[in-house]
Amino acid sequence: MTTETINTNNKSTGCTSCGTGSCNKLNVYDWLSDMEFPPGHIPFNIIEVQFKGTRKEYFRNTDGYILKAGDVVAVEGNPGHDIGTVTMTGELVKLQLKKRGFESGAAEIKQLYRPAKQGDIEKWEQVKQLEHESMHRARKIALHLGLKMKLSDVEYQGDGKKATFFYTAEERVDFRELIKKLHEEFKVRIDMRQIGIRQEAGRLGGIGSCGRELCCSSWMTSFKTVGTAAARYQNLSINPVKLAGQCGKLKCCLNFELDSYMDAIKDIPEQGTAIFTEAGKALHRKTDIFKRIMWYELIPNLKDGEYYQPSADKWVMMPVDRVKEIIALNKTNQKPADLKTGLPAEEEVEEPDYADMVGQDSLTRMDKKKKKKKKKKKPSQPNQQTNNGQQKKPS
Repeated sequence: MTTETINTNNKSTGCTSCGTGSCNKLNVYDWLSDMEFPPGHIPFNIIEVQFKGTRKEYFRNTDGYILKAGDVVAVEGNPGHDIGTVTMTGELVKLQLKKRGFESGAAEIKQLYRPAKQGDIEKWEQVKQLEHESMHRARKIALHLGLKMKLSDVEYQGDGKKATFFYTAEERVDFRELIKKLHEEFKVRIDMRQIGIRQEAGRLGGIGSCGRELCCSSWMTSFKTVGTAAARYQNLSINPVKLAGQCGKLKCCLNFELDSYMDAIKDIPEQGTAIFTEAGKALHRKTDIFKRIMWYELIPNLKDGEYYQPSADKWVMMPVDRVKEIIALNKTNQKPADLKTGLPAEEEVEEPDYADMVGQDSLTRMDKKKKKKKKKKKPSQPNQQTNNGQQKKPS
């Protein structure tokens, strides 16, 4: 495993395997780094800097420092200066600015001061160690004031002059008294910032049900609305326990393959579309979107007093093209004889001919059998009769 290290020359050696400068969240591979630019080309003077968690900002390198991904730099703060890690330089930053809707000449882009010195890095490490204790003390103060809010994270500025507290709340919170108490406690400038539940999960991180790191904490920067319709289009059961992520909302990954499913179902009949045959009405049961197969169950024409018991064993597998043909026939008041009319003959699958000699087909063959406990013999009584009929006297 490779890690980012800082040498004595105040330069980050970065990650040597992934080519992103560091093994942190939201890394981007600079695929333009090995390209040679024409003579006289002026490098783009805006860099991307990452701070704690998923926070990234852009700064103007007016002094022309030669920087690469992984370098620790001091940038303009409010007030003072902040310390962050360079994640992107050069022409690739132009694409990121365009993607996020920034103009390269915008006045809100702050200034890069200098590469971080050793003293800056030591101070930065000191204030980062204060965050855990500050969070617990701030939560106790908020609880004492009776505020209906949840403090989820705190981030100190690199010079230790400002602390930003991130919180979630369902209602509007008046935290003016809380800011006064926190300022008296920590003696720094306090900034309160409300975030959503998804952003909170991204800042805290974790492992998803898939076994991988949460998408919101590793690479996602924007969050789109996720609805239960995305699950229905993908034939997923509407189970809130399985569809919800660690944030309690629907999983963001439900949207990842939604476009592929939407393209695949364009020419597939809608779910619940019934078809009619001479033998009776057929109800739709299931659809395999990518294999383009639909399952129907025939409900025969019943007489008075008759009852039909539905069963999955009676489902008939039909190609989508055949279903569309029957629907077209029904529109002209025509009906096929039954569902299997026009379908290719089913191939019989031959079962292997072998004998289970050693019980390999048993599902419980690996279970440990319980050993029967042997009954212990009762100890002999002290007053037992001897062979000649006399009793033993206790000693």
